[in-house]
Amino acid sequence: MKKRILILITLIGVTALLSGCMDYNKPITAESDGFWNEYIVYPLSMMITKFAEWMGGSYGLSIIVVTLIIRLAILPLMIKQTRNSKAMQALQPEMQKLREKYKSKDAQSQQKLQQETMALFQTHGVNPLAGCFPLLIQMPILIGFYHAIVRTQEIKNHNFLWFDLGNPDPIYLLPLIAGVTTFIQQKMMMAGTANQNPQMAMMLYIMPVMIIIFAINFPAALSLYWVVGNLFMIIQTYFIKGPELRGQPAVGKTGGAKK
Repeated sequence: MKKRILILITLIGVTALLSGCMDYNKPITAESDGFWNEYIVYPLSMMITKFAEWMGGSYGLSIIVVTLIIRLAILPLMIKQTRNSKAMQALQPEMQKLREKYKSKDAQSQQKLQQETMALFQTHGVNPLAGCFPLLIQMPILIGFYHAIVRTQEIKNHNFLWFDLGNPDPIYLLPLIAGVTTFIQQKMMMAGTANQNPQMAMMLYIMPVMIIIFAINFPAALSLYWVVGNLFMIIQTYFIKGPELRGQPAVGKTGGAKK
């Protein structure tokens, strides 16, 4: 668990470095230099622009389509991450038994606990660190797309539906939809675990509120991106975790019951 937390902290640090915070307010162009700009942000910006051209100049439709393409591209990683998370969740009762068996804090007991825990993972084919690796690929892509939306100047000069893409939603409807869909998506992802983990239950309510606050102040193009991404994740989660969401036992390597 400590190794997993360390990897996540390192991942956040690397992502922050890659995201090029100093360039956040600079328009992205063909002349933008640096690995982050040249190979991630600019290609995504060009992708948005090209799709807008093919769709009659609608940058709103372009953002929707490119968001769906990116989500489909990383879907295998998300499925792998979700399945590993489900497998880890199924092993929690057995892991708790091991912690109670070796609750002594002496070095020998802790070493024995670690050995039997790793043996448990190997028996059920579970890698406790596997859930971190998909994030290494997902986060730079999603943050790069976020930057591409903010830094593509053409987007700021177009509107879609009732809002200007370069300005906040004037009636705050899109931020509210972004917050509600974030809540639904997280609720589905945390099905069966939120009650066991108070921190996760707290994030279930904090994240939607944060998204609403950000979306009220950020360009509506970003709110549109969040809403489309959340809707995709809701559908994805429903099909991946369908049996759990319907109150049925899931079938898996860890010995879930069949119906």
